[in-house]
Amino acid sequence: MKQMLKLAPSILSADFKNLGADIKAVEEGGAHYLHIDVMDGVFVPSISFGMPVIKSIRSATGMVFDVHLMIVDPIRYIEEFAKSGADLITFHLEAAEDPQAVIDEIRRHGCKVGISIKPRTPFEDVAPYMDKVDMLLVMTVEPGFGGQKMMPETLGKVRAARDYVTEKGLPTDIQVDGGVKYDNLHLFLEAGANIFVAGSAVFGDDPLGNTRKFCEYLAEKQG
Repeated sequence: MKQMLKLAPSILSADFKNLGADIKAVEEGGAHYLHIDVMDGVFVPSISFGMPVIKSIRSATGMVFDVHLMIVDPIRYIEEFAKSGADLITFHLEAAEDPQAVIDEIRRHGCKVGISIKPRTPFEDVAPYMDKVDMLLVMTVEPGFGGQKMMPETLGKVRAARDYVTEKGLPTDIQVDGGVKYDNLHLFLEAGANIFVAGSAVFGDDPLGNTRKFCEYLAEKQG
């Protein structure tokens, strides 16, 4: 079965004084997921937002809340993120002492499971978990800041992941996050990604128009 190609706009780049309107715009434009980056200032240098923001925007949209935890010891907070409205919770392999325990905790709270790796972490490190999660997120920039340029060397990891799930017959989605733009989307597609996180490329000037442009392109490629 061919996997759905999906856009996941990252609210890290949204206009927070008009956050509700920006969310409605990307939903109207056809986005499938809303990507929510949670950063603790420890695992990554930046601090973003947490449960109160997620809870406050949950009633604003029916989109899948794709919550990306860039925090140390993520298992501590799974229950609270689930209660706040997360549908899919992604944690970092590098931040978890016992990745399987985090996977089990996310499942216990009724959410889908994503696992993420940073640019310098080899795919081989996460391969043992590929049949246990719903999604692999390959970071294509160093996590922590928006607006970075994609690191081309990370595309090899996306290819390795796609080859692996194809060979094993797994339904695991492959998401990419970092430097995703309309004019380089084809590179991620060719490498084998099927879920695309885009921040400034969506929210930069015209969230509705930008989302439509991305989604029309993905629909065309979906065939």
